[in-house]
Amino acid sequence: MSISWNSDAFVEIMGGRPFGNLPSTITGVSIDTRTLQKGEAFFAIKGDRFDGHNFATAAIGAGAGVMVIAEHKLPALGRFNIPMIVVPDVLVALEKVAAAARIRSRAKVIAITGSAGKTSTKEALRHVLSEFGTVHAADKSFNNHWGVPLTLARLPDDADFAIVEIGMNHPGEIRPLVKLAQPHIAVITLIAAAHLGHFSGLDEIARAKAEIFEGIVPGGYALLNRDDQRWKLLDELATEARVRHVLGFGENARAHVRLTDCRLGSEHSDIRVALDGKEIDARVGAPGRHVVQNMLAVLGCAQLLSLDIEKAANALGNLRPEEGRGRRHRLRIDGEIATLIDESYNANPASMRAALDVLRTATVGEGGRRIAVLGDMLELGSHAPKLHAGLAEFIIDKGIDLVLLAGDEMTALADVLTDKIAVEYRPDANALEPVLLDTVRGGDAVMIKSSKSSGFSKLVETLVNRYGHKTPA
Repeated sequence: MSISWNSDAFVEIMGGRPFGNLPSTITGVSIDTRTLQKGEAFFAIKGDRFDGHNFATAAIGAGAGVMVIAEHKLPALGRFNIPMIVVPDVLVALEKVAAAARIRSRAKVIAITGSAGKTSTKEALRHVLSEFGTVHAADKSFNNHWGVPLTLARLPDDADFAIVEIGMNHPGEIRPLVKLAQPHIAVITLIAAAHLGHFSGLDEIARAKAEIFEGIVPGGYALLNRDDQRWKLLDELATEARVRHVLGFGENARAHVRLTDCRLGSEHSDIRVALDGKEIDARVGAPGRHVVQNMLAVLGCAQLLSLDIEKAANALGNLRPEEGRGRRHRLRIDGEIATLIDESYNANPASMRAALDVLRTATVGEGGRRIAVLGDMLELGSHAPKLHAGLAEFIIDKGIDLVLLAGDEMTALADVLTDKIAVEYRPDANALEPVLLDTVRGGDAVMIKSSKSSGFSKLVETLVNRYGHKTPA
């Protein structure tokens, strides 16, 4: 796939002005000097923590073909020996390039949002659609006010499919992003208590997610979770947004993509799905009932794109969980194998319960235990104590043998679990690390999950580095 812009057109799109001798062609777009490729345009975006203008030297060293800078920064940066495009606002300039890239693209565009499962669904859809053509999708979780424009600005003009993940933690954030993306299909995976601290309740979260309907192209589709308690509200909001085609996926008898049988295993799931007037069988190469639900959305997208459904279903068998989202590692401890389930990327009540359910089905060796290593679920506001404590009943019901906890919010869960199950609590991930290393042994299945900023990914790294097996299970 090719990503190129004529320099004159590039400047005109942004409404900028050239400074120095621009190269004839721009070969890509970057906002990070660590990954910037030679010949790309470096957009010096000012973020919450870093200002891209402070990385001019690094951009030059990485081989940037041109820098896009803010007008007020030119006096400080004009001395650098690199062509520049000067604009009033660098992020707005990136958005303009994104809009132009979307307009020139012939790709079928799918936008994905939801309280959980966005990235996993995006990656599964990337995997499946690659069987049918060239696919452009967001890197990692590039789903915010700069990640979505960056993804679209990088959209090759010859891609067959484009997948755009759109996140939010406040009302009004999805609306401008989906209007850039202009999807043919918009998917909402689930409405749950993520970022609840910024909302009055789940209905308000649903309304914020429903902003995705406002950017669907005329004649496009909304694909929604038919089993979600907010289905009716989302359906109504899609109709208000004049979306003509609203379809559902799930076990519900009225779902257009309907799960009719599901056998959950420790490493995969076998499913039967009714769609398009027939039933198909498929193996999903990643475990978990929540994964199955997301795969129904993937098959629904394939159906709406008029692709070979059986071929799409077969591709699900080769699916593997992403890093931090269920990826498994085998650890060799004292000559025996333990299983590590890495769920350290993020956490909310819905995804926490789903991960605990996966731990319940994980295979353990003789004498092995199921160990949950849990950190704070963030951005829950005043609801946090109740939602953390509410995990207790679920943990006990799933037959978890031992729970290791860390974080300020997890004190609520620790208090409830005391005297009901074996539990160890420490104030943070660093303090929990030696406890974890002293505890885990061969035959165990260990699941590590928390919100990203809690730093639990370091616990995964420590176990993998200590016990030597970096190859995922």
